[in-house]
Amino acid sequence: MAMVDVTVRGAGIFGLSIAWTCARRGARVQVIDPFGPGAEASGGLVGALAPHVPENWNAKKAFQFDSLILAEGFWADVEQTGGLSAGYGRTGRLQPIADDRALELARAREATAAELWQGKARWQVRPRLELGPWAPPSATGYVIHDTLTARMHPRRACAALAAALAARGVEITPEGADRGTVIHATGVAGLEELTAHFGKVVGGAVKGQGALLRFDAGPEAPQIFADTVHIVPHADGTLAIGSTSEREFDDARSTDAQLDAVIERALAAMPVLHGAAVIERWAGLRPRTKSRAPMLGAHPLYPGQYIANGGFKIGFGMAPKVAEVLADLVLEGRDTIPQEFRPEASL
Repeated sequence: MAMVDVTVRGAGIFGLSIAWTCARRGARVQVIDPFGPGAEASGGLVGALAPHVPENWNAKKAFQFDSLILAEGFWADVEQTGGLSAGYGRTGRLQPIADDRALELARAREATAAELWQGKARWQVRPRLELGPWAPPSATGYVIHDTLTARMHPRRACAALAAALAARGVEITPEGADRGTVIHATGVAGLEELTAHFGKVVGGAVKGQGALLRFDAGPEAPQIFADTVHIVPHADGTLAIGSTSEREFDDARSTDAQLDAVIERALAAMPVLHGAAVIERWAGLRPRTKSRAPMLGAHPLYPGQYIANGGFKIGFGMAPKVAEVLADLVLEGRDTIPQEFRPEASL
């Protein structure tokens, strides 16, 4: 039997990204998931890699910023190795500005972004008319344009990672024994296990619903964020809309009137989408920790093992940096995980 240095349990975006980063550093890796790559929350539609607002800076925002900057190189390596596209593109984002108060706040954030984003990306207030027909209608005539936001196609990203891992000789199997150092990236099931063990809420599932439309905005069209809805043009001529956040639900897999409402808000924000066919409706469960931050570090239940969980809405954007710090810890013994991300923050 071949030697294994690292076993990753879970083939969602965290598990696959950690496996890839460990394999790139020379580790012998196996991935175990009974449902295969991207089968749960990571198999969704939207793929909005959007930053937090540039103010009240903290460890979570700094970590996310670093990860979004890492993403371009991360996904380029994945695509080059495995030969499949992840649908990644740092195409930016536009947000309408509703009133004078929001305009004042946006301009203040423009100044803080110039400092906090280190010149690597911009947050700008711009006249809507400068940006062409894809810019969203705005009551003030101005929009926020940031150049840090990126997009990807979640399912294709997981398939691209699986292909890159295969090219490195990494197997993804439905079952297997733990060998080497074990990292648990098991999503909702992992958080529910912790909640059951400790007898209090450590984390759990939040249902999300999204839709995919047949609409070609162009391969470089920026995302739109309006009325709390993400509108994400993909490079393949489709456009994703999402999503709901449901703490209470009866059926994790069904879509319903809540998704209809999200679609209606997207059409109101971008009238150009009227008449576009809905080609898929999706629902799934996303893992959310009590602290709302990713849970990284020593596993609370399994001595000598590790956990990477709680991507929630920002898992794809956080994944390159999550993979980096877990590989640092497991392979090199360097612990650079922010205090806010450690399991204790949710325990």
